[in-house]
Amino acid sequence: MTLTPFHIAVPVHDIAAARAFYGDLLCCPEGRSAPEWVDFNLYGHQFVVHLNRAMTVKAHHNPVDGHDVPVPHFGVVLAMDDWNALAVRLKAAKVAFVIEPYIRFKGEAGEQATMFLLDPSGNALEFKAFKDLGQLFAT
Repeated sequence: MTLTPFHIAVPVHDIAAARAFYGDLLCCPEGRSAPEWVDFNLYGHQFVVHLNRAMTVKAHHNPVDGHDVPVPHFGVVLAMDDWNALAVRLKAAKVAFVIEPYIRFKGEAGEQATMFLLDPSGNALEFKAFKDLGQLFAT
C-alpha cells in the first residue's frame, strides 16, 4: 500500500503564534494562506491552522506506558534519524514537553520513540518513530 498525504485542520487562537511555532520552530514550509488560515507542509502532509480566537482546549489524558497521554492529539511518524534531529532541535529551543522524548514499549512489539508537546493554542502533538516501521500496527 502506498501512503498518501493526510489533511488535517486544527483551530488556533493566534495566526502569528501558529506561524512561529509550525513555521519557525518545526520548520514546516508555508503554503497558501489567508488572514484566518494557513497551510503548512508537515513532513509532506497538508496541515492547516484556522483562526478561532475564542477557542478553548479541554484537557484530557489517558495512561499509556506509564505516561499521561493528552487526548486528542495528532502528529507524524518519522524516520528515526528525523525524530532524533527534531528532538535535539526542540530541546535546544527549550520546548516544554508534555512527555519528554523517550523510547516507549522498549523491547516489546511496537517499540517506538515518542514525544509530546503543545502548540501555542494548546493543541497536543506527538512525534514518533519506530525501531521497525513494520511494527506500526503491532499488537
